[in-house]
Amino acid sequence: MRQMIHIIALSLAIFFGSTFLVAVQGQKIGYINTEVIIQHLPEYDGAQQQLQQLSDEWKDKLDKMEEEIKELKEEFKTKKILFTEEIRTRKEQLIQQKVEARKQFMKQKFGPEGEYFKKQKKLLEPIQQKIYTAIISVSERLNIDFVFDRAKDSSLLYARNEWNLNKEILSELGVALN
Repeated sequence: MRQMIHIIALSLAIFFGSTFLVAVQGQKIGYINTEVIIQHLPEYDGAQQQLQQLSDEWKDKLDKMEEEIKELKEEFKTKKILFTEEIRTRKEQLIQQKVEARKQFMKQKFGPEGEYFKKQKKLLEPIQQKIYTAIISVSERLNIDFVFDRAKDSSLLYARNEWNLNKEILSELGVALN
């Protein structure tokens, strides 16, 4: 009886193991590198230029604000003994207000919920959606079951180049490669 249970258990293990191998062998896997793909898209360059222009404008304003604060502090330091207590207090408050205004401006423009990231999302989401649509189209056309992204922190450590779908995705997006 005991031997019969072992034979049945072994038979089931072999059956399910071979079924799993057959299922896995029939799957096709491809990979892409979204960094490579996105760098070939002209829309991305335009979005990056817009973001850089915004960032440069805001950084210039921050630099001017910082320069104004520096000048106020230097003036206060040199003329401090000439000021009355009331004027000294007002000047210190003015400097503190300028420092806080600069911090607030930086947070408003570059903070986690700032205008820069909102603009970045607005500009890049359509590009990301376009890439995603191309990935689906190519995957369905080539009968690919899984697609991995090799960009940045990917855990895909090795892949044969024959499964690299970058060219197909770029072609789907209408980008011609040399």
